[in-house]
Amino acid sequence: MEYGYVDEILVLLAVSLSVGVLFLRLNLPPILGYLAVGVVVGPYGFAWIDDTEHTRELAEFGVVFLLFTIGLEFSLPQLIRMKRIVLGLGGLQVFLTTAITAMVALYLGLPPEGALVLGGVIAMSSTALVIRQLTDQVELHTRHGRNAVGILLFQDVMVIPFLILVSQPAGAMDGISLSLVVAALLKGLAALVLILALGRWGLRPLFRAIARYRSTELFMLTVLLVTLGAATITHEMGLSFALGAFLAGMMLSETEFRHEVEAEIRPFRDLLLGLFFITIGMLLNVRLLPEIWLPVLALLLVLVSFKLLLITALCRLMGWDSAVALRTGLVLAHGGEFGFAILSLALGAEMLPAEAGQIMLTALLISMGMAPLLIRYNGRLVWRLLPATATMSQQVLKEQVSESSRDMNNHVIICGFGRVGQNIARFLEDEKIDFIATDLDPVLVQNAIKAKEPVVYGDAANMEILKAAGVERAAALVISMNDDATALKILRRVRMINDTIPILVRSRDDANLRQLQEAGATEVVPETMEASLMLSSLLLMTLKVPMSRLFFKMRQVRKGRYALLHRVLPGEEAIAAVPAGGSVEEHWTIELDDGMWADGHSIAELGLEKLPVTVTVLQRDENRIPNPPPDTVLRTGDTLVLFGTPSALERAERILRRAPE
Repeated sequence: MEYGYVDEILVLLAVSLSVGVLFLRLNLPPILGYLAVGVVVGPYGFAWIDDTEHTRELAEFGVVFLLFTIGLEFSLPQLIRMKRIVLGLGGLQVFLTTAITAMVALYLGLPPEGALVLGGVIAMSSTALVIRQLTDQVELHTRHGRNAVGILLFQDVMVIPFLILVSQPAGAMDGISLSLVVAALLKGLAALVLILALGRWGLRPLFRAIARYRSTELFMLTVLLVTLGAATITHEMGLSFALGAFLAGMMLSETEFRHEVEAEIRPFRDLLLGLFFITIGMLLNVRLLPEIWLPVLALLLVLVSFKLLLITALCRLMGWDSAVALRTGLVLAHGGEFGFAILSLALGAEMLPAEAGQIMLTALLISMGMAPLLIRYNGRLVWRLLPATATMSQQVLKEQVSESSRDMNNHVIICGFGRVGQNIARFLEDEKIDFIATDLDPVLVQNAIKAKEPVVYGDAANMEILKAAGVERAAALVISMNDDATALKILRRVRMINDTIPILVRSRDDANLRQLQEAGATEVVPETMEASLMLSSLLLMTLKVPMSRLFFKMRQVRKGRYALLHRVLPGEEAIAAVPAGGSVEEHWTIELDDGMWADGHSIAELGLEKLPVTVTVLQRDENRIPNPPPDTVLRTGDTLVLFGTPSALERAERILRRAPE
C-alpha cells in the first residue's frame, strides 16, 4: 500500500494515540508503547510504512534529538560530586561489560569492530526509563537509586566514544588495537573540551544578544541552528550527527540559558523521544521470530543475568551490602535507548550481520519490556531472595539512627540536611533545642559527622527510620528537602503513628499546597510565597507603611495559608504546565444586571466560598474595592472579579443570576 509523507505521519499519530492510551490505562511506560507502534506500522509488521530507507533517516533524526536533550540535562558538577560512584562503579561496569562481551563475540566469530560495538550495546541501560520510574517510586535518592544514577551517568558519557567507533568507515577497523580505542576516547575527550570551551566563551555572547530581543522565535531558531550546526560539523569530520547534537546540548547546558532552553524544548522532547522509539520498533523483523526465538531467549537470559550479577558484584566490591547491591543490579539489568542508538547505527554501517542484529534488537526490546517490572518490584524481589540480608541492612541503619536519638525527648526531626535543613539546625542550636537530621547524601552525612552534627544516613520516607529517630516522642518534624512527592510520602506515614506532632513542610511553590495540607502538614512554606511576602513587606516599609499594619497584614496572609497570594493571573507557562484533564485557576469578571438574584444580597449570603470561589475585587462606580468584606451588600451595576477554577466560576455565575437550589 502506498502512502504519501503526510499519510505516514497520520498513520503514526493515529496508532501512537491508540497504543499510548492503552499503555497508560495498563500503567505501563509510554516508551514500550512507542516500541509497539513501531513494530505494528513498520515494514516487518503490517507494513503501513514500508520505506526502510526513510525509516532509517527518521531513526537518525530521533537519535540526534535524543542525544541533544540528554546533553542538555548533563551536569558536570553532578558528575564531580558523584565521582566515586560514576568513575569507580560506572567505569568498572562499562569497561568490564564491554570487554567480556567483546571477547565472547570474538570467540563466536564476529569481526573485531562488531564485537566491540556489541559490548557497548550490552553495557548500556535505559537512562530515560530508570530515572523516570525511580522518580515516580520516590527511590531516586536512595542508596540503590544513587548507585544507578552514577552508573547511568558514566554510560551516557561513554556513548561518545562508541559513536565515534560506529562512525568509522567500513573496513577502517580491521586491525583494531588498544591504540585505536584510546585514540577514539581521546578524540571524544578533545571534542568535548573544545566544544565546551566554545560554549562557555562563544555561546554566551550569542545568546545574550538574542535574548535582548525577547523573541521566542529567534531564541528557538538559535537553539536549532547551534544544534544542527554542531551535528553537521561532526558529520563532516567523519563522525555522527548524533555526537554533534549531544555536544550541542552540553554546550547549552554550560550557559545561563540552560533552563530557558529546557523550557522551550520541553514540548518537543517527548515527541522526539517517541519518534526515536517508534523507528527502533520498526527495525524489529517479527517475521523472523519463529526462526530466531531460541537464540533470542538465550541472549535475553544471558544479558539480564550477566548484567545483574556483574553490577551486584561491583557494588559489593565498592562496599555496599548485598541488599543494596542486588537492588542496583535489578534496576539496571536491561538494555537501553543508547544501546538501540549504537546498534541501529552499527546495522546501518554493516558492522554486524543482519541476523545477529535482529537477535540483539529483539533481546533488547524484551529486556526493556521487563525493566519496568524489575524496577518497580526491586525491593520486594530482594526481600524474597535475601530476606536476612535485607533485614540486616535496614536494621543497621535503624540502629545507627536509634543510637543517635536515644537520649532525645521533645526534640526536632529534620528530614533533609541541605542548605535549608542546616539553617534550621543553627536556629535550634541557638535555642538549645535538640534535633536529629536524616539525609541520603553519603558525602554530606560523612562531613556532618566529622563536624559532630547529629546527622544520620537514612531515608526519612522509611517508617522504621522515622520510628528510630523518635517520631513518636518528638516535639516537631521539619521536611526541608525540596521534593513534594517525598514530602507526601513522609506525611502519610508519620500521620499513621503520630497524628498530633506538628509537621512543617518546605515546598518550591504552591502547586501542591492543598495536597500537602490534606496529607497532614501543619504548615507548608512555599518558597515563592515567602519571597513574595518578604519583597512586599520591604516595599511597604520603604513606602512608610506603619510597622503594626505591616505585621498584621503578614500574619493575616500566613494565617490564611497564603490564600491572598494564590490569586495569580495565569501566564502561558502556567497554563502549559497544567496536566491533561486539569484546570488552572483564573479570574472572571461579572457585571450585575437588572433582575439578578444577587442584587440586594451580601457577599456572605452568596456562599461562594463553598465552591470554592473568591471575590477579589468589587468595582462600584469609579471605586475599586479589593477584597471586599463579606457583609458588603451588592447592587445592580456592580462589577465583581471572581477567582477560581472554570467549573467553579460557572456555578458561581449561576448563583449570582438566580437563587441556589
